[in-house]
Formats: sequence, structure tokens, C-alpha cells
Amino acid sequence: MTIPPRLRRALVRLRRDLLFLAAGVPLHAVPLLLSFWVLLQLQDILGPASDFGTLVLPVPVTLLIFAAYGLTEAQRWRFRALCGVDLPRLCFRESKRQWAYNCLIGPLFGLLELLVLGVLAAALTAATSLLWVELLGWEWRVDHRGVWTWAGYATAVGLLVLAAVPALAGGLVRLENLVGRAVLHVSRSEELKRRVEDLTTSRAGAVDAADAERRRIERDLHDGAQQRLVALALNLGLAKATLKDLPPEAQQVIDEAHREAKEAIEELNSLVRGLHPAVLDELGLDAALSGLAARAPLPVRLWTDLPERAAPAVEAVAYFVVSEALNNVAKHADATRAEVTVTRLGEILRVVVADDGVGGADPSGGSGLKGLAQRVRSVDGAFRMSSPVGGPTTMTVELPCTT
Repeated sequence: MTIPPRLRRALVRLRRDLLFLAAGVPLHAVPLLLSFWVLLQLQDILGPASDFGTLVLPVPVTLLIFAAYGLTEAQRWRFRALCGVDLPRLCFRESKRQWAYNCLIGPLFGLLELLVLGVLAAALTAATSLLWVELLGWEWRVDHRGVWTWAGYATAVGLLVLAAVPALAGGLVRLENLVGRAVLHVSRSEELKRRVEDLTTSRAGAVDAADAERRRIERDLHDGAQQRLVALALNLGLAKATLKDLPPEAQQVIDEAHREAKEAIEELNSLVRGLHPAVLDELGLDAALSGLAARAPLPVRLWTDLPERAAPAVEAVAYFVVSEALNNVAKHADATRAEVTVTRLGEILRVVVADDGVGGADPSGGSGLKGLAQRVRSVDGAFRMSSPVGGPTTMTVELPCTT
């Protein structure tokens, strides 16, 4: 059975929204539980029973103060992984806004999240009322004939509420995104300072990566294909100069082959300036990666979810990452298969390349992986590598689509 693309996207979006809300409930409940703990200790202190609360009170208070920073990092992960929203990393000195979000606004969102999830559970229960009645047994249904009518009403109401759940969940997720961006932000001066530092580092890395890539390509051309073509051109030139007694048709073939060899050498010299597949510009990243997977020397499973195209620079970096990663897998991983997953989640293009090879890849030790990381950082992306000895190896790249 084939699910229509529109329905499939709606189901995927609903699943992400519900996971976002479910993940927010425990994070928003932590400050509330710590606050109750503080109140209980204060009640113990104010009462005449004992002085035990005086000794224990600093514990929940300290946890409540320091929890704001830790919960902010957890919220950043939740927004990034489930909504594709990259919240800035706040310093500990910016704890006022973190405390306000996690301890004041967060519990309110937690209650709304519980409400939406509770409505979903109640709607699912009501929508399956006829099934529950069927499970009660024939004799009970005979003694309670009116239960079928009430079960039918409950099923209809449950289905109507279920139809409204996606809108409720999506609205609450959008509201949390707006509030999170508004509260968990950095000051303008601090943001500009960080931006300048990041741009300085990433642009310097981009220049170094581009220069290293140019040298690598020039070295490969000089030691490989160019040497073969030069030897071919010399042999054809020697044949052209020495074999004078050949028929005119043969002389013409040698002349054309000599000319073609020289033109091929000239084209190789210009490859450095144009190493970019035309299909990437014409048909997009999905088609370009399909060609890479088809030409790979080992089986490659490609899965993409790209509802819209990213910036050309981002697509070029993603193509380069997959191309180099598959080359490294074929040369060094001793793998039998590889998997490439490319998805766009909000403003983030995520590329994951995995293989079942021997592992042991170290981004800090090899120039190839280091060049990949620099190329990713040139567009303000994130590069992560997991490659334990014995495998498997997983490389994850996240690129901002607005670059």
C-alpha cells in the first residue's frame, strides 16, 4: 500500500510535533519539582518540628539555580533535533533569561504539553470505543443494549478530536519556537562578537581547505591521468614524425589522435576551476547524489528527504562531503556497504554517511577528514565523526540552509 506524499508528510510532521511535546514534559517538570521541594523545606523550617529542613534547604535551592543552565542545553538539543531550530549557546552569566524560561515559562508550557497529549490519549480511547465494547463479551452487551449508541457517539467525537490534534500540536510547537527564540537569545553585541569570531575561523578554514584541495587535485592530475596522456601524446607525435610511408588515411588518424590527446591535456589543466557536477545545478542534490551512489565501487543505500532546495553553496558542500566520504570508505574502510541519509529539517540540512567497515578513522589525524571538517565549517556547519576501532563508522554533517 502506497501512502500519498501529502499524507506521509503530514504524518511525519505530526510525529515530530508529538515527540517535541513529549520531550518537553520532563524538561519543564524539573524546575516545578525542585520548587515544590524548596517549599516543603521552607515549611519544615517554619514549623517547630526539627531543624532538618535548615540543613537540607540549600540542596534544592542550589539545584534550582544551576538547573537553569543545564536545562537550557537540553532545550537547545530538543529544538535542534526535533524542529531544526538552532538556539544560541548562552553563557552562565546570562542566567536571568535562562531562569525565566526554564522556571517561569517552562512549567506553563509543560502543562499545555500534558494537556495536548492527554487530549490525544482520550481521543484515541474514545475513537476505539466500539472495539472496547466488542471486547466486553456477548452477555454483557445483551444486558446493556444502549452501550452501542453511546459507543458510537464516543467514536464520532473521538475521531473529530483526533482530526484537531495535529493543529493543536503544531500550534503549540510554533508558539514554543517563538517564545524560545525570543527569550533564549543573546545580546546584539555578544551575537556580533561571536559571529565575527566564527566567521574569521570558518573563512580561514575555507581558504586553507580550498588551497589544500587544489594542491591535491593538481598532484593527482600530475601523477596520474596527465602523465598517461603526455606519454600518449609523445608516442603519437613520434609516430607522426617517423612513420612517413603510411597511407594518407592512417596519417590522418594519427594526426587527429595527436590533436585530441593535446586537447585532453589542456582540459585536465582546467578541471581545478570547474570541479562541479552540472546535474547538481540542473536537477538538485538528490539527482547528483544518486549518480554518486550508482558509480560507487560498493553498494550504497541512499535515502533523501528534501522538500525544498538549499542554497547552492550548501548543496555543493553536501555533495563534496558525500563524494569524499564514499571515496574514503572505498579506499580505507574495508567495508561491504554504505548508507547515505540526507534530510532537511527546518533550516538544517543533515547529511549522515555510515559504513560497516573496520573503523578507527580520526578526523584530527588525517588530512582528508580534516579538510572535510574545514569545508563544512566554511559554511558555518557542524561536523561529527564516530568511528570506534572495529566499526561501524558514522559521519554526521549539519549545514545551515540559509547560508
